[in-house]
Amino acid sequence: MTSRTVFFNIVRFFFLIFFQVLILNHINLRSYINPYFYIYFILLLPFDTPKWILLIVSFILGLSVDIFTNTIGLNAAACVMMAFARPFVISAISSGPESLLGDTPSLRNQGVKWFLYYSVILIFIQHFTFFFLEIFRFSEFIATLVRVLLSSAFTLLLVLISEYLIYPRGK
Repeated sequence: MTSRTVFFNIVRFFFLIFFQVLILNHINLRSYINPYFYIYFILLLPFDTPKWILLIVSFILGLSVDIFTNTIGLNAAACVMMAFARPFVISAISSGPESLLGDTPSLRNQGVKWFLYYSVILIFIQHFTFFFLEIFRFSEFIATLVRVLLSSAFTLLLVLISEYLIYPRGK
């Protein structure tokens, strides 16, 4: 990883935290749609990021959002769960090292199908962990699952929009 990549990831880290805390945390449509766009940072970490760094950075990311949102530990636990699953998801949906073009996962490098599988699975894992830890009971399983699905869909929409805006496809 180059120093330019590290600097860019640090800037992205702080931008996504502030965007989440200052704007997206105020979007709450009938308690069913809560976008958690800050996890886009974990999605875009380079493939060669060591697992221990991935887990630590994800914990710090989640804890940073927890501090601002007064949900001590929920975002941190959900981010660590997402980071833990990330290498398994990458290996499960990749046909081999040749399919991992570029150093970071992106719509442009891996294509729509790969990036969609990757994003949907990891976003769902994060949202499922977060919402079920938040409610911490199965008596409201269906309502919580609806929250997970709607929030995951909205977060995925934000991720895809940003992929097309920030990383437009070349000709």
